[in-house]
Amino acid sequence: MQTLITSRLRLRPATAEDAPFIVRLLNAPGFLAHIGDRAVRTAEEARAYLASAPIFAYGPGGLGFNVVEVLATGEPVGTCGLVKREALDAPDVGYALLDEAAGQGFATEAAGATLEHALRDLRLPRVLAITSEANLGSRRVLEKIGMRFEGLRSLPGYAAPSCVYAAP
Repeated sequence: MQTLITSRLRLRPATAEDAPFIVRLLNAPGFLAHIGDRAVRTAEEARAYLASAPIFAYGPGGLGFNVVEVLATGEPVGTCGLVKREALDAPDVGYALLDEAAGQGFATEAAGATLEHALRDLRLPRVLAITSEANLGSRRVLEKIGMRFEGLRSLPGYAAPSCVYAAP
C-alpha cells in the first residue's frame, strides 16, 4: 500500500516502530467491541502481529493496511486499508480508530481516500466493506463515502451476520 495524503491525514505503511500504537489500538474498547480481541498485549506481540497479520503484508495489487496519522501532529490515530478475504469476491476497505479519535471525521476521510485510491489508482472494478449490524457509526461512514448496502451475510470468523457494502 502506498502512502496517501488527505487534507488532515497521512496514511502510511506500518513499521515495527508502530508496535506501541498497535497495542493501544487493538485493546481500545471500540476495537474489542466491533472487531474483536487479537490477543496482542505487549509491544513484542504487536511487532509479531505487524510481521504476520495478512492485513499488514502489503501484497500484490496494492493491498494492505496503513497507519493513519494526523498530518499536523504526526500522531497515529488508527489504521485503514484494503484486504482480500477468502469469503468475499472483491477486496474490502477496513479501518479502525482509537476511541478518542472517533467523531472527528477521520474514519470518513481515511476510508474515502482508500476507496478513491482503490477505484482510481488500482482500478479495482469493485470494492466491498463489512461491518457488524450494530456498528451504526461504521455503517454511516461507509454510506458517506458512497458505498451502498448490499445485505447481510454470514462470514467465517464472525458470530453474527455482517453488513456488506459495495462500490461502485
